[in-house]
Order: sequence, then structure tokens, then C-alpha cells
Amino acid sequence: MDPKAFLDKNKQTRMDELFEFLRFPSVSAKSEHKKDILACAEWLRDHISKKTGIESKVIPTGGHPLVYGEKISSPDKLTVLYYGHYDVQPPEPLELWKTDPFNPIIDGDYIIARGATDDKGQLLTHLKALEAYHATGTEFPINVKLLIEGEEESGAENLANFVKENAEMLKADIIVVSDSSQFDRNKPAVTYGLRGVTFVEIKITGPDRDLHSGGFGGAVPNPVNVLAKIIGSMHDDDGKITIDGFYDDVVEVSDWEREQFAKLPFDEDEFRNKVGCKGLHGEKGYSVYERLWSRPTLDVNGIKGGYQGEGGKTIIPSWASAKITMRLVPDQKSDDICDKIEKYIHKICPDYVDCEITKHGGAAAVVVPTDGPWLEAAGKAIKTGFGIEPVFIKEGGSIPIVGTFKNVLGVDTLLLGWGQNDDNAHSPNERFSVTDFHRGCYAGLALIDELSRVKA
Repeated sequence: MDPKAFLDKNKQTRMDELFEFLRFPSVSAKSEHKKDILACAEWLRDHISKKTGIESKVIPTGGHPLVYGEKISSPDKLTVLYYGHYDVQPPEPLELWKTDPFNPIIDGDYIIARGATDDKGQLLTHLKALEAYHATGTEFPINVKLLIEGEEESGAENLANFVKENAEMLKADIIVVSDSSQFDRNKPAVTYGLRGVTFVEIKITGPDRDLHSGGFGGAVPNPVNVLAKIIGSMHDDDGKITIDGFYDDVVEVSDWEREQFAKLPFDEDEFRNKVGCKGLHGEKGYSVYERLWSRPTLDVNGIKGGYQGEGGKTIIPSWASAKITMRLVPDQKSDDICDKIEKYIHKICPDYVDCEITKHGGAAAVVVPTDGPWLEAAGKAIKTGFGIEPVFIKEGGSIPIVGTFKNVLGVDTLLLGWGQNDDNAHSPNERFSVTDFHRGCYAGLALIDELSRVKA
């Protein structure tokens, strides 16, 4: 029996094993589930060792443990590091679930359970692909490393340090992650880039206390007014960011990218209705997908200041603050962008108020080279598993660990999502298509073969 035939024969068995995996309430954000997290990690260790032949271990961290395993059979083979996470989001509100979130059910073509798509179901597809080799006595054509964490849903505080401290052990040629979505239903995707992110807070202080607006208005600076003017100056009428030097390191959208994005279906009315706004707005000269995936942004996430209660209160507020994030594209650096926004704000902020800026860390943008072998191998594997040519997309969000992999290990990551955007990840009735689960297993199997053909 060859590996594909093994997958054909064992569909129900792997469904049963997925259900067993999903029954662990491995909620990393809640201390009450610490024992459940450990039990899930131990189950995963034993499952990997037994089913794939890859000896694995549970590694303690300052928080929840990691599961690590490797099988290196030849220095001449390509080494693939698979990353995933076994922890899940809290299931609340429980009253909105069709079932107990940790008692999975089948509803039509969907598996309903917390963790079904994020990330237990998607993670298991790659383990089942590896199992198909081991169970049929077929030697892995690649070297395999597995790094599966238990804190992704609660900040992944310990993983970055683990990667930095164990860079030699984690050395690989390519990293594979399945923890995202297809572009659309029956339209699988290879995600080859993620925007980075950085974050600042601004606080403007005027008088040392709230003052009566009748007695002092017109003579005392109003911090909310000052902050609003600063924020309003950060974009011009064409949606371009006015921070000095903000675009200095921005890599322009390539012709290849424009062609790929132009192939994707887009209905402006449908998109607008989906987000519930009257119209779209963004940087002039770029399509919506280009704005979302390949251009940097600056957005105010929240503003505080003055009276917020019911009715009116006629005051000059003592202070006002705003939280601002910038989404970054390749070659932009978090520290540099934070320094530039700080310099800009101090330059335009009037000297009759105090201005305090707090700069926070961020994550770099990452992109897989489009002219290398990785996207081609992934595309072929997905076509084999799904029977459909994939599209090549970027994501507007950030996955910090992918940036860490690139910066510390110097390794690119293939982001291969088997789920759907409407799988209710992080929401009640999280689900994963049974069809997509099985197709992901076949795509994972094909990926092993395709990657083995790439010269390390």
C-alpha cells in the first residue's frame, strides 16, 4: 500500500483521532485549564511518536509546554520545520454554541468544535500526511522537524525566546504553517506575505485638571482639539501618510503581484456591504487588495479624553490620548517607523501642551520570494490535494512568530490555509469542513513529495 492509498483507506480513523484531539479543553488563556493543556501536549507527543515514528517530547517553558520532534535521516535531504499550535481560544459565550464546544459533532459537512480550524484540524492534516509514509513503511523523502506550541492564543510569550535559544536545533530549509484560510470557498491559496505591525500611544496634556469650558474656554488649550488636529494631519486627501520618511523603505507593488491580485474576484458592493460602510477609502492609485496586502497603513485604534458619560459636561479636558498602529511592508522596520512618527508629532505639536509618546514593539513584514522554488512546490501540492489551482495572496495582518523565524533562523515560511474565512475561528460554533480536512491531508502528502524535489 502506498501513502495515498493509506489516506484513502483511513478517513474515518483520522476523523476519530481529530475528535479525540478536539475534546481537550486546551484553553491557554485560563489558568484553570493548565492540566488540560499539559494533557493535550502529552497526547500530542504520544500520537506523533506512535503514528509518525518521529520521537517527540514535551518541553517545559515559562508558561505552557511545547511539543518538539524530529527525524533527520540524511544531510542531503531538505529539512522541513512544521509549526502549529494545540491551544485554543476560550469558548465563551457558551450559550451560543450548538453543542458543548469540546464535544465535537458533525453538522452537514462541518466539524463543530473549539479548535476545529484554529488550529487542531489544520495541524493534524500534516501529521496524517507524515503518518501515511510511516504506516506504509515508506521512508520520508525529507528531514522533518515539528514545533507545536501551547500559547499561540494567549500571546506566545515564550516561543520567541525558545526559537532564539534553540536556533541550531530548529535549523531548516523551509517552514510550513497551516493556520489560516483559503481565499474563498473552493479557491485554495498560498499566502506568501504578511504585513508587519508597530504600535505607539500619544498623550497630550494641557491644564492640570478638567476646567469649566465657560470660564476657561478660548484661553486654555484643549488637549482633545490638539490631538484631533495632530491625527488629522497624518493623512493627506489622497490617503497618503504624511509622516516624514514613512515611505523611504517601502517596496513598491511588483508587476507580478498586480497581475496575481487582478486575477482575484472582487465585488466592491459586496465588500462594502460585508463591512457595513457607505463607501471605500484608501491610498489613491492602488486597488483594494494592494492596499490591504502590499501597502503600509496608519490607523487610530482608539481615542480617550474628556467626558464620556450620559448627557453633557461642559469642560476643557485635562488630557487626551490615542493608540495608533502602523501596518508595515517589507524593508520597513518597526523601530525606525516609531522614531519617525515620534519626530513628526513633536515637530507639529504646539508648545503650549505637553506631549508624551510611548513606543511599543512590533513585528516585521515577511514575504516568501516569488521567484524561488517554494511557491511552485506549494502550488503543485495544493492542486494535487484540492484538484484546483491555488491563488497566490498576501495577508494584511501579522503573525509575529513568522517574522521571528525569518529574523532568527533566516528561513521562509509557507502559509497554507485549509480553512475558510467563515469558519468562526475565535467565535461560537467554530467549524472546519470535513471535505477541507481530508483535502488538506492529501495536499500535505503531496507537499512532502514536491518539497523533496527542491534542492536544499
